[in-house]
Amino acid sequence: MLQALRERPALRIAALMAPGAFWLLLFFLAPLTIMGAISFLSRDAQGFPALPYTLENYWTIVRDIRFAPSLSLEGGLQVRLFEGLYLDLLWRSIWLSLISTLITLLLAFPVALFMAQLPKRYRNLALFAVMIPFWTNFLVRTYALQFMLRANGPINTVLRSLGLPPLELIFTPTAVMIGLVYGNLPFMILPLYTSLEKFDWTMMEAAHDLGADTWRAFTRVMLPLISPGLVAGSILTFVPAIGSYITVDLMGGGRTNLIGYSIAQQFSASVNWPFGSALALVMMVIVTIAAVLYFRSSRGMQRAVI
Repeated sequence: MLQALRERPALRIAALMAPGAFWLLLFFLAPLTIMGAISFLSRDAQGFPALPYTLENYWTIVRDIRFAPSLSLEGGLQVRLFEGLYLDLLWRSIWLSLISTLITLLLAFPVALFMAQLPKRYRNLALFAVMIPFWTNFLVRTYALQFMLRANGPINTVLRSLGLPPLELIFTPTAVMIGLVYGNLPFMILPLYTSLEKFDWTMMEAAHDLGADTWRAFTRVMLPLISPGLVAGSILTFVPAIGSYITVDLMGGGRTNLIGYSIAQQFSASVNWPFGSALALVMMVIVTIAAVLYFRSSRGMQRAVI
């Protein structure tokens, strides 16, 4: 067997991929297939999946989207062509996830840049510091953040001691945003650090020697070359954010309803597994299409290097 693996590279690669492929098939593809089958089932009296098969769950989502053009000047100019409960939830989730991804990127980039420029003997220590939050359960960390932001928490206690009015942070969209950024920040730092560590800084010097200013050298040379880390970090941040449930539930207190929270409610409070499965699959398809388009745009950015 070992001789065959040595002589046949394809067989060796297949043997190396087999454990990971088995794990993905068992814990990703199989549950996804089951959820897809449930989405075409009807709902029994208790709300659980039951025969016969139907497209009603998907038609419910489609019927919810209505063509209703409107123009509003409240809070700025707003133009809308379609409206619907689940369309609004999806748009609000995408918008909040995009903002949280942008904020996470703005916070993570200086940290990753600082780590990449550290002497090699200190880089492992910096990586260790970034990975420390992973040692604690995400739920515990979210409860700790909730304690920090509550009305009688440390932040408002310090503000009161300084004679400043307390801030209403907990159970608001701001608290949800803080929770998303806090939970996803390491996932943005690590891919960016990997790309920045491999970056050849002499290329920036060459760009300056050729007459480029700092901003042009950054956008035309550095940014395209570190785009793999930027794309990976953005995907690892955006996808969990758009489907987040725990953060929205604990930090938003049920007042900030996003698509992930709504899907979870279909499986718990509403007890409508077929519709919840259909809603989850539709969201997954939309997010997958957006991710593919983002990956393609990043390849175009990388090819535009001078």
